[in-house]
Amino acid sequence: MAHAHESNVKRIWVVFGLLSLITIVEVGFGIFKPESLYLSSFLGTSPLNWLFIILTLAKAYGITWTFMHMEGEKKWFRRSVVWTAVFLICYIVTLLLIEGGYLHSKLAPLVQW
Repeated sequence: MAHAHESNVKRIWVVFGLLSLITIVEVGFGIFKPESLYLSSFLGTSPLNWLFIILTLAKAYGITWTFMHMEGEKKWFRRSVVWTAVFLICYIVTLLLIEGGYLHSKLAPLVQW
């Protein structure tokens, strides 16, 4: 029994380390904003925004996999949970990019920079 507890503690620290590392990378990119990623456009937004979206999805997947104990579930259940979340997140990101692009195109000429 003690071995199971030790492995869970170790696992929690590993997950904490990975999630912290991803968060530190996100914060670093948010602070420094490399011009090559920030001032260009790819699929409706900057590559920096895509990097944030991908890293955030990776963190969400890691949290779901670890703390919702998805690795112990049946394959069909894991897929139904993960694929539904991925679909909904992609859907809302698409809508936000479309609406954001439209608002930018309509409001940018009105704003004095």
